[in-house]
Parts: sequence; C-alpha cells; structure tokens
Amino acid sequence: MAISPPPAAGRPVAELTVRGILLGGVITLLFTAANVYLGLKVGLTFATSIPAAVISMAVLRYLPGATILENNIVQTVASAAGTLAAIIFVLPGLVMIGWWQGFPYLTTALITGTGGILGVMFSVPLRRALVLDTPLPYPEGRAAAEVLKVGAGSREGAAESARGLWVIIWTALSSAGFAILTQTKLAVAEAALWFRAGRGATGIAGGLSFALIGAGHLVGLSVGVAMLAGIVLGWWIVLPILTAAAPMPAASVAEWAGTVFRNDVRFFGAGVIGVAAIWTLLRIIGPVAAGIRSALAASQARRGGAVLDVTERDLPIGLVALLALATLVPIAGLLWSVIAGGPLAGSEVLLIGGALLFVLVIGLVIAAVCGYMAGLIGASNSPVSGIGILSVLAASLMLVGLFGRGQPPETTQALVAYALIVTGIVFGVATISNDNLQDLKTGQLVGATPWKQQVALMFGVVFGSLVVPPVLNLLGSTLGFVGAPGAGPNALAAPQAALISALAKGVLGGNLNWAMIGWGAVAGAVVIMLDEMLGRAGKLRLPPLGVGLGVYLPMAVTLPVVLGAVIGALYDRWARRQADPEAAERMGVLAATGMIVGESLWGVAFAGLVYATNSDAPIALVGDSFEPVALGGGTILFLALVALLYRYTRGVAR
Repeated sequence: MAISPPPAAGRPVAELTVRGILLGGVITLLFTAANVYLGLKVGLTFATSIPAAVISMAVLRYLPGATILENNIVQTVASAAGTLAAIIFVLPGLVMIGWWQGFPYLTTALITGTGGILGVMFSVPLRRALVLDTPLPYPEGRAAAEVLKVGAGSREGAAESARGLWVIIWTALSSAGFAILTQTKLAVAEAALWFRAGRGATGIAGGLSFALIGAGHLVGLSVGVAMLAGIVLGWWIVLPILTAAAPMPAASVAEWAGTVFRNDVRFFGAGVIGVAAIWTLLRIIGPVAAGIRSALAASQARRGGAVLDVTERDLPIGLVALLALATLVPIAGLLWSVIAGGPLAGSEVLLIGGALLFVLVIGLVIAAVCGYMAGLIGASNSPVSGIGILSVLAASLMLVGLFGRGQPPETTQALVAYALIVTGIVFGVATISNDNLQDLKTGQLVGATPWKQQVALMFGVVFGSLVVPPVLNLLGSTLGFVGAPGAGPNALAAPQAALISALAKGVLGGNLNWAMIGWGAVAGAVVIMLDEMLGRAGKLRLPPLGVGLGVYLPMAVTLPVVLGAVIGALYDRWARRQADPEAAERMGVLAATGMIVGESLWGVAFAGLVYATNSDAPIALVGDSFEPVALGGGTILFLALVALLYRYTRGVAR
C-alpha cells in the first residue's frame, strides 16, 4: 500500500503516534551511533532526515492508516537525535585533558539532553521568523518534504522509497565489508608518503574510506574545493615553511611534520575557522533581528484574538518559557556536582550564576544564528563547530575574568573542565536549533502541526541523549582519542574536541599559540574576501569554514572528502539530465548515506570486538610484511567498488 497524503477536507488522525515515536527511536539508534563514529573520525556529521524518511516510508507503508504526517514525525525524531550526536565535538575534550577517565552516563546524558531541550525551546519562537516569513531556501528541509510527498502521492512513490532503501542497504553492506577487510589487514585503511621539501617537510596522505567518500558527496563541490584549498594552504605551504624554521630532530620525517602540524598548523587553521565563524555571525545579525521582530509581531496579533489554522499552532510561548527555565534546574545541579569538593569549591554561586546567564544569553543568540545558517546552507554544511569554538573562547574568557590566570595546575584543570561542560550545554543548543528549523520547514511544506513536531523533537533529544553516552564510552575505552592517555593505534582524531580543549587550556593557562591563530585569522580574512569576489562574479564559492577545516584536519581525512565531492558533483550532473532529476539526485544522496552508515556502524561494532578481545587488531589475518600488496590491491578494489556502487545507483535512478 502507498502512504496516504492528507485528505482534501479535515486532517488525518495519524500524526504524533506511539509507533511513529518508537520507529523514530529505532532509527535513532543506528544513525546516532553512525554519526558519533563519523564525527570522532573526521569531524563531520551527516543529516539524517532524508534517509530516515525513506526508511520510515518503507516500513510504515505496510501498516494500516499510515500518513505523510506520521512519516514526518518519524524523520523529525530521528534527525533530531542524529544531529545531537554532534555533542562529541566537545565532550571528548574532558577525557583529553584528564578530567574524565571515561564518560559517566548520567552526567553525559544530562549535558546532552539539557542543551538539546533548550535548543528546542529557543527555536520555537523563531519558527515564524526563520521558517515562514523568510526567503531562506532550507535545502535539506525542502528535500525531505519532497521525499515524503513522493512516497505519499502514488504507488510509484512507494516503489521509489523501496528502491531507495535497497540503495542504502547495498551501499552500507559494501562500505562495512571493505572496512572489515581493512581490519583484517588484507587492504590498507590509509596510505601516506612524507618527504622533505627543501629545508622543510610535507607529504600526501589519503584514507580508503567509503564514509569519507559519502561525506564528500553530501557536502558538495563548493565545500570540497574549499577543503582542497585548505589542504594546499596548510599542508603544502604553511607546513613546509614552519618545518624549515624548526630543523628536524632525531626522528623520522613523518614525526617531524606531525609534531609541527599539531603544535602550530592546527592553530593556524583555528584562526581561519574563528574568523570565518565571526564573519558568518556578522552577516546574519540583521536578518535574524528582523525575523525576531516579525515573530514578536505575529505573537502579539495572536494575543489580540487572531484565529490560527492548526498548521500555525506552536507550543504555547508560556509553556516554552516555563520548560526553558525548568531545564536550568538540572543544569545548575550538574554544575554544582562538577564544582563540589574540588578546587573550585567555595565559588559555587558565582560560577553557577555566571554559567546559567551565559547559557541563556549565548544560547538564545546561537539558536537564532544556527537556525539561520541551517536555513541558508543546510544543517550538514552549517558551521556549528565554528560556533563551538567561539563558545569555548567566550566561556574561557568569562572564567579568566572571574578568576584571572596564574592559578595552581589543579585549579586551572578544573576551570578548563568547567568551560568545556558549559560549552557542551551551549553546543547542544546549537546542534538542535541547527536541525529543528530544518524539520519545521519540512513540516510546513507537508501540512504538519508545529506543536506536534516540537514534541517529537523533544523525544528525539531524549533518545539521542540516552544513546550518545554508551557509544562514546565504548569508542573511548577501546579505540581512544588521538592525544589522550592510553590511545591505541586505531585512535579516533576527534578533531573539534581536540581543538576546543586546546583553546580552553590555552586561554585559561595563558599559553595559547596566539601567533599562529593570528596568522590564521589574516589568512581567513583573505579567504573571506576571495569568497565574496567569487560570489559577486557568479563563480563557485569558496566557503571560508571549509578552507579552515582543510587546514586543520589530517590530510588522510580531507583528501577522500574532496574526492567524494568531485564524484558527487559528477553524479549530480548526470542526474540533472534524467527524466526525473530530483529523484535521481535523491538516490545519490541515499547512496552516500549508506556508505557512511555502513562503515560507521562497523566502526562501533569493531570497538566492541576490541573491548571483548582486549586486542587492537582482533581480526588481523596477515602481518605488516603484507602491506605493499594490501596497498596496491586494496586501492584497486576500493576504486572499483566505488565505481560499481555509483553504477548500481545510476541504474536504480533511471
């Protein structure tokens, strides 16, 4: 059976249903685990709305009474929870600085959940301003709405959702299969060549990762080219200059280049990212302020007796304010538990009062900013990590203002941890508001009831906050994080968490590498000017945040993303020549999603194997001597599989 669209008269009963919430919760388990792994590995997460909608339609069409609105609730729950996984851009920093040995379940869930609930509450009054009374395109929200409409409108739509599900399944199985092959050592996971460049050093590195190819497809050619520009700038210009100024110690070229990259180049990238984030904020202050004024005017009109259609009914603003204030109570308790009995004891009132004010004021601003950015460029491309960087700098400077510098080491560590926890709560606001308005746009386009979606968003936050801690614990205790105590050979980079914790330590300890951040800021300003010139000339843009990520992230991670962006652009060019170009492009999105999900879920399963066997290579079949064969054969197989999967997707999309 096909899923029913809303009838011409009246509204269907099936919208916010128990089975819809439960199905959204099940999908949440898969996509949250996948997003946690991908975010820790590469510093990117993927939007889950479209794949969740496809899976929902494929399941619900066999159940009686299913409607497009119920499907919309499912994708709303799943997308909110999957987006909340971006909290991993902050929390691993607490392990990296040695404050946590693992991820305490209740504390981690509270940080994640309270920030997420505030994100939902703060975005409710912004719906009219940033969803209805705005020209913002909301690319992912519109795409998800089109998927839902196609599935609801005809048997052909139901058939498309079934084909799309098979695309996800086959690409996920292939992605997971190749990832398993790399763990047997029969194929390499990464290849790198480091060499001298004059008096300095540089190199080239790339990973054989379907997840990175899929991520590149989803972020698009503009971001991919920007990341390539960042690779050139950071790895092939700045790194050789800095290594030439720091003669090679008694170590290999790889260790020499790696040390200079970690100590200097990544802070250069942080400068680029920081300036790009500030520029983004400055550009949208005017539109956000105008949107909020529009929302307040609409609210006043409603109080004057205007009757609203059900598609215009949000959660009552009084209830929103009450829930937001009520959420501050567990936040205060959480912060008290961090301070009590430690080096910051005795300053509870000052610290907690300052933090709550910070969360309210900065959280409201961030909700508006992230909602606007998601509407402008999509939730996947929205630079929430840049918001996290600015948040931790603001939180750290607030603590410096309260306590000054030159504190004993244990006090400084406690202040860094406190700054990271406060930033984690604010980051929860950022990630959820970044996603919520996208979902509300989808709901507007399919005729959903806003308050029911907002309730579903809260369910998504709860599901996500319950899933994130055990996945983080599993990955952290088995694979570990680069730079953290006890990290193994399969350690995850957790790039944003490493940067955010380094910034907090630098600000509070007074030893931040301001020189490289300053030079990065100068480079970021140049990139911004170049991007603006390209935009005015109607050329391909060069998003400054993409350039910053290309500088900051390891090349083995970014180069495959660039390749995936090129492949995705070529696929989309082919799709636009088909009879139904939008459907063909959607199949490409689903193929890329499957690649990410398959490898990422295997990554979580592999962490379980490491934990069960207490071995870093539990399924290795060959030793290091096989590596030349694994490199050549693995590369050929990888490229062949990528080609075959896209050929299969094109066949399904015709």
